[in-house]
Amino acid sequence: MEKAVILLSGGLDSTTCMAIAAAQGYELYPISFNYHQRHASELEGAKKIAAFFGAKRHIIIETNMEAIGGSALTDNNIDLPPGIEHHDENEVPVTYVPARNLIFLSYALGYAEVVGATHVYIGVNTVDYSGYPDCRPEFIRRFQALSDYATKATAAENKKITVEAPLQHLSKKEIILKGQELNVPFALTHSCYRGGEKACGVCESCLLRKRGFAEAGLTDPVEYEA
Repeated sequence: MEKAVILLSGGLDSTTCMAIAAAQGYELYPISFNYHQRHASELEGAKKIAAFFGAKRHIIIETNMEAIGGSALTDNNIDLPPGIEHHDENEVPVTYVPARNLIFLSYALGYAEVVGATHVYIGVNTVDYSGYPDCRPEFIRRFQALSDYATKATAAENKKITVEAPLQHLSKKEIILKGQELNVPFALTHSCYRGGEKACGVCESCLLRKRGFAEAGLTDPVEYEA
């Protein structure tokens, strides 16, 4: 059985990625991160999701991105904006965490090399998303090109580790419908940026999720404060 590493935040998109990898028959090695995010409660969901899919091994990496700051998700001095923001092409929102996906994919690549995985899955999306530069197809292509030269497995053993972004061009509605098809445990997923006991219902991530469920004609099992 081939192995796949999945970047698992505990959110809707990463869990759907996990379901896709499972459906394709991979042995699952999810990796999650406690980067001192506001919504670290998502990690409890990630643990339950990993167990739901029968992951071979689930690891949680501690990396302090709060020390760097620069994001409303890690710096309490930066207000978390309500609502869905509309950005110019070159404008990056305050919820962007500097270099987050680059750092996470680097960890995932190392993990893949150690466990002998041939694929790394990441749930980035460029349709219903917040405009982060490290979610774009060009970023994934360039990371793939770099990863082909970055490890012993790829450089010395001729073992390619492929970065998969299966949700790249799907709308939130399409992701949710795909998740329903693959029996994604939506009730275990956590999308809210604020990290309370209940999802706030007013942050951008909550609103994109709620809109996706509405467009899909499905009921979101997660409780919202608003």
